Amino acid sequence: MAESLQIQLKKGVLEMCVLALLSRGDNYAYEIASRMAEAVGMGEGTIYPLMRRMQNEGLVSTYLQESDSGPPRKYYKLTKSGALALKAQIGDWIAFEQAVRKILGDAT
Repeated sequence: MAESLQIQLKKGVLEMCVLALLSRGDNYAYEIASRMAEAVGMGEGTIYPLMRRMQNEGLVSTYLQESDSGPPRKYYKLTKSGALALKAQIGDWIAFEQAVRKILGDAT
């Protein structure tokens, strides 16, 4: 796959993937970044601007929690708006994936 296509595909699903991770429970940015890097190869520097934007849009909220290994950590929590956005994005993703599969199936 062309590198530019991989980059564009990742950019298109990062928010949905982060929302999906947070739907399973609150987490802090470094852990989210680690899981995203492991799953889709997203760089750590990408997560912080994304989390800030999602907070500004009301998709996530934050709170501080004490840490055993240093200063308090900023945790992210999915909001009701974030849960609704995730549901809509999953629907869009499924419809898009089905359309692409149909086209690809027609091409073979």
